[in-house]
Amino acid sequence: MGLEEIVPTIFLIAVLILVLPEFLRSNSKSKRFIKNLFIWSIIVAFIVILSIFILK
Repeated sequence: MGLEEIVPTIFLIAVLILVLPEFLRSNSKSKRFIKNLFIWSIIVAFIVILSIFILK
């Protein structure tokens, strides 16, 4: 595992730690939580796929 893989991983974990508490607090209802979680998973998947294609 090179430095090119470690730094983005640390960055994503740091962003998750910063965003997760407020995300959980604002999504107290389960239906709203699942909807927002689905939207965020699509966004993250898009960014990961895009970064794979750009970095190759």
